[in-house]
Amino acid sequence: MAGVLRTDGPMKIFGQHDDATIQQLQRCAAAERNAPAVLCADGHLGYSMPIGGVVGYRDHVSPSGVGYDIACGNLAIRTNLSAVDLAPSDYARIANAIQRRISFGMGRHNDEPVRDHPVFDAIARSPVTEQRRLLGLARQQLGTVGGGNHYVDVLEDEGGQLWVGIHFGSRGFGHKTATGFLNIAAGRPFEAHSRQGAEMHAPPALLPLTAPAGQDYIAAMTVAGDYAYAGREAVGSTVLDILEARETDRVHNHHNFAWKERHGGREYWVVRKGATPAFPGQRGFIGGSMDDIAVIVHGVESTQSVAALYSTVHGAGRVMSRRQAKKTVDFRSVQDRLRSQGTVLRGAGADEAPEVYRKLDDVLTPHAGTIVIEHTLRPRIVVMAGPHERDPYRD
Repeated sequence: MAGVLRTDGPMKIFGQHDDATIQQLQRCAAAERNAPAVLCADGHLGYSMPIGGVVGYRDHVSPSGVGYDIACGNLAIRTNLSAVDLAPSDYARIANAIQRRISFGMGRHNDEPVRDHPVFDAIARSPVTEQRRLLGLARQQLGTVGGGNHYVDVLEDEGGQLWVGIHFGSRGFGHKTATGFLNIAAGRPFEAHSRQGAEMHAPPALLPLTAPAGQDYIAAMTVAGDYAYAGREAVGSTVLDILEARETDRVHNHHNFAWKERHGGREYWVVRKGATPAFPGQRGFIGGSMDDIAVIVHGVESTQSVAALYSTVHGAGRVMSRRQAKKTVDFRSVQDRLRSQGTVLRGAGADEAPEVYRKLDDVLTPHAGTIVIEHTLRPRIVVMAGPHERDPYRD
């Protein structure tokens, strides 16, 4: 059975990684003495902290660890439909309707806006004045998906049942919240202009838990998390309406977030960036590429689970940069291959081709003994932002 590949002090490493990714997580863990850290098998470089990274802080919370896309996460909804209930032509019609009714891409407003939702009241009551000012943006964007690796899929499980799979986060509302607190951590005003992208190799941004800024960040992050949940649920409701289906099961989780947890008898704020919480019995939805499986899993109790801080992968993990993919991947051949396999694709581009990702099986295997796979899903419909969309709100 595959498991922990390497132990480096308090850091546990699953799978194979380049030195730069490991060193990036080491810098984050070194910010506090003996901070436990985990690198999941889908890990790769991120802004300040790697995707697939997990760190437990006793005295701080890390806005750079959670990242710009606060509460990015996955929602899977099992429907009452079987694949055989639909004719081949239905899949194209459904894909077109998803693309038409749901807004994908940078800075989009929802063409079918959510008029009323409790999360708007939560934003209006936020203890952070600057976050309250984002209420208008939040109203406009609730239920929009964004670009990058964010998607809406229809998938078929091993029994022929159809699921809806959704991946995105807190959109511009969360991005501006994150940027504000990264400014504060750097000694700048919340609304100062800063250059995203300059922080790839920066040390972790930390806010002391005893300081007002630390408590404000936790409160604002929580509101952004509620907003992300609400957005994914709104998109899920729209897709169910398009399918004329009802929900029979739901799995919903963040993978860019910080939680107060107890590990080894001590309390930590556990920051997960691109890592799915997987406590015993806790379910998660983990997506692969557009030409690969996705899975529904649940966590189990084991020594490896303890070492992993009850965390697992959030996806397949990139192995090629977006720039490199655009130069080297023949996306037309990808489109032809998917079409020949019966997968309906709308949007996307070379930077989201299957070739830029690991195989999901390859990153799940090192975590064997920490999770159990409940369902294996294969995409029938994949809808993403178009290849020319730029989205600063992606994770």
